[in-house]
Amino acid sequence: MNFTLEHIDNNSAARTGKISTAHGDILTPIFMPVGTVGSVKGVHFRELKDDINAQIILGNTYHLYLRPGVQILEQAGGLHKFNGWDKPILTDSGGFQVFSLSENRKLKEEGAIFRSHIDGSKHLFTPEYTVDIQRSIGADIIMAFDECTPGTADYAYARRSMELTHRWLLRGKKHFDSTEPKYGYAQAYFPIVQGCVYPELRREAAKFIADQNGDGNAIGGLAVGEPTDKMYEMIEIVNEILPADKPRYLMGVGTPQNILEAIERGVDMFDCVMPTRNGRNGMLFTRNGIMNMKNEKWKNDFSPLDPCGTSFVDTVYSKAYLRHLFVSKELLAMQIASIHNLAFYLWLVGEARNKIEDGSFVTWKREMIEQLGRRL
Repeated sequence: MNFTLEHIDNNSAARTGKISTAHGDILTPIFMPVGTVGSVKGVHFRELKDDINAQIILGNTYHLYLRPGVQILEQAGGLHKFNGWDKPILTDSGGFQVFSLSENRKLKEEGAIFRSHIDGSKHLFTPEYTVDIQRSIGADIIMAFDECTPGTADYAYARRSMELTHRWLLRGKKHFDSTEPKYGYAQAYFPIVQGCVYPELRREAAKFIADQNGDGNAIGGLAVGEPTDKMYEMIEIVNEILPADKPRYLMGVGTPQNILEAIERGVDMFDCVMPTRNGRNGMLFTRNGIMNMKNEKWKNDFSPLDPCGTSFVDTVYSKAYLRHLFVSKELLAMQIASIHNLAFYLWLVGEARNKIEDGSFVTWKREMIEQLGRRL
């Protein structure tokens, strides 16, 4: 993997760049649709490519390990061959999923012992084993195994968690460096900065992660219960230390407003389930604000979903029709909403890229933030 830093905004830390991988280039800042088990829920790859303009999708080590399993993925020749996606893939190592299984997992120095949410079977993830699984998945970018610290953790817990993540990182990196990809193309390895909401810990973690000289660096443990202003503060602290010549990935964040604020603070890569999960529940994100498509107010509104049209669904379908589909519990409603929201997120980061390059990002971002949070 290679990262080229192309442009830095004159009035903020926002920047544009290009990540080159064996499966294609990624123009940053970028949003990655979440394809947890090898598919983005309710969306065909044709739509992801042609209508949404996705450049990279995310898969999850924990879920793909459980289903379909490493053996099937290896027999297929990796996830790209298994699901037919021929562009870049990034895999989350499973740290967040293990964190979310707090009642069914136990952390120890060796790794994380957890029970499957599918059948209750017992499994052990170690830093080394998650590298092996991601080698088998064949993602272009793979993540180090970490503990995702809760946003409400006290200082003592946050320090212990961060130090465990660092020890796991050293083991995982050593194993990554001593093994080879399985399918004939290179894979990149990203360490993850933890440290909860404590500036001292975030600085220490960012310095430690920067010193490992990974192919890129991720910021984890945010948007997990901490106040939004704390999240922005931690991003600023970390990005003052992480090297500028490596891509910076903010994991699991977030709303359109969160993404623009993070871009202004120097983040390059994002992922979040929000556009598809909220879409399946009837929420549409637009440049003018948020629409709940189940509301009565859209019953007789035959105007397009978005007259500006970030994807084909915006001009083909009306608000009244989409509301009808949701009220009728038609599956097409969830598909239309997911396509719209993903297309909007990709439009948003693409427009941010354009504004950074023409020097108007800060002014544009300020105007967009005011609009994005409105309830329509």
